[in-house]
Amino acid sequence: MSLTSRLVPMFTAVPLLVSAASPQLPGIGAAMQSAVDAGDLSGAVTVVVTRDEVLHCEATGLADLARKEPMRPDSMFWIASMTKPVTAVALLMLQDEGKLNVTDPVAKYLPEFTGLKTPSGQPANLTILQLMTHTSGLGEGDREAVGKARTLAELIPVFVAAPMQFEPGTQWRYCQSSINTAGRVVEVVGGQPFDVFLEQRLFAPLGMSNTTFYPARKPSAHRAIAYVKNRTTGALEPASAPGNYGAEGRPPLGNGGLFSTGPDYARFCQMLLAGGTREGKRYLSAAAMRWLTTVQTGDLPTGFFQSRDAGDRGAHYGWGLGTCILRKPHPGVAAMLSPGTYGHGGAWGTQAWLDPVRGVAFILMLQRADIGNSDGSPHRQAFQQAAVDALADR
Repeated sequence: MSLTSRLVPMFTAVPLLVSAASPQLPGIGAAMQSAVDAGDLSGAVTVVVTRDEVLHCEATGLADLARKEPMRPDSMFWIASMTKPVTAVALLMLQDEGKLNVTDPVAKYLPEFTGLKTPSGQPANLTILQLMTHTSGLGEGDREAVGKARTLAELIPVFVAAPMQFEPGTQWRYCQSSINTAGRVVEVVGGQPFDVFLEQRLFAPLGMSNTTFYPARKPSAHRAIAYVKNRTTGALEPASAPGNYGAEGRPPLGNGGLFSTGPDYARFCQMLLAGGTREGKRYLSAAAMRWLTTVQTGDLPTGFFQSRDAGDRGAHYGWGLGTCILRKPHPGVAAMLSPGTYGHGGAWGTQAWLDPVRGVAFILMLQRADIGNSDGSPHRQAFQQAAVDALADR
């Protein structure tokens, strides 16, 4: 029996509130406040949801240290690579409409890929699935040329011109160019700019009113400032997003361009927890959901825990279409999660993980630019453990 079914009689369904009246699970705020008191974080937003209930939504600490502005539940964060599952959903929506198949060759939609060769000189024949599972071997492209691009279309020749990194399907290597190429596929097949497609087909219908590639277009949004710790003094100092993410004139990057809030991303997670539906509207079919929630990378070791320092945990993870999937729990950040938990983290510490056994999603929003391996952060572990402990006590 899932946690959702066990919790339903005990909770009254509530909307995704963003006020002081939001429901709160005991222990989560204290765990986040401990990190704030230690000077590791300025603040955080934590959200825990089932498919149709908000169990917890809480803001801790400050969004702006200099101005002493309190963090708010609806504060906006750069969510970086938490954009990748959103890109995957866009592709799967088009697949459900019969407009593409994720096993199709990329060259079917982007002719520039027709002549791409692997390191051994063979035709690459990359598939959309390989793009979205980091098994394509696509080169990242010249950094200066990437920085000059103003559209996703302008990025494609840059990626194709770069030498491929390995034979497709033989390795897992985190690849930003591949996800941005997939975003361009959405544009070509969907007939709209990538950001417009997402706004009209996903964000607006889901009520994700503070999710955007361009924060300046949301003037009323309450931005959480990002910080980096001064190595000498230990003080938190403001940091800027790399690569001009969020700037007007930059492409809507499917690898990590989105800014969002805890409640907004929770709505996205609720749709996934409900098998691709929300509030009576279907976004994804059951078949599409399987691409997101089941391993598509075979026995390849994957993820961000493969090094000796990270515990050699590559075999504990597989990759779905744009998602990381926990094959089996391990000590640390995954100790309290169920097998099959899937999701993604962001470079500055944001995290969202959906536990299908419990029927719960855990969303963490914070902004530390020097957090290192965000997936392995102590803040993620503390949040998830506090949440699981609180749920077990109810």
